[in-house]
Amino acid sequence: MLAAIATLLIAQKEDFKPIFNGKNLEGWTAKIKGYESGDNFANTFRVANGVIQVNYDGYGGKFEDRFGHLFYETEYKHFIMRLEYRFTGTQCPGGPGWAYKNSGIMYLGQTAESMGKDQSFPVSAEFQFLGADAGQTRGTGNLCSPGTNIWKDGKMITQHVIEVNGPSIEGEAWVKAELEVNATNIIHRINGKEVYRYEKVEFDPGDADAKPLLKKNSLAVTKGTVSLQSESHPVEFRNIEIKKL
Repeated sequence: MLAAIATLLIAQKEDFKPIFNGKNLEGWTAKIKGYESGDNFANTFRVANGVIQVNYDGYGGKFEDRFGHLFYETEYKHFIMRLEYRFTGTQCPGGPGWAYKNSGIMYLGQTAESMGKDQSFPVSAEFQFLGADAGQTRGTGNLCSPGTNIWKDGKMITQHVIEVNGPSIEGEAWVKAELEVNATNIIHRINGKEVYRYEKVEFDPGDADAKPLLKKNSLAVTKGTVSLQSESHPVEFRNIEIKKL
């Protein structure tokens, strides 16, 4: 019996596929506001010491709303994605106050190629990551919904930033984040603890970026890209894995 359980646990672990090879950005595409898809302006997204780094040392000291996203090449429907992240250094000058120690995973998103050149964020849902300063209460794990609405407890929520009272994590500690999108629920977990759960994502018919997508898709968003954010504060990602459900 113990041998069977051990075999099952090993099989479950092997179901997770690394989508970052720790060496380069093979399989990933940058899209930064003001630039075409594939133009990794100023080497914003780079690999060093086995992690994906988001840096702004080539921005000339001015962020200028150049919000960026690093898209993985595969679209997913039902999956579990897990990674570790941490905030480092200081915010790029000119970054908005709300973007201080702010990043995240965009999921069920549009492709990088379908974004407008001057579009700030992909139409998607976001597992938002926030960092806290010493003594500050600033919970991580929130939900944002650029170009979308979500359903929770059978009701549509049109509020586009939902604070979930996740843990406040100070300094440059690595944080484990896990996102689950299954047939009935979408779940955010931080360091192994569930912080938010809801039912589904829909396009927002009134959103300018969502309208072109609605011409080709149903209202319900059931499949899409995953991408990592660049919002003006340096951040690192490692151990990025996905398991299809």
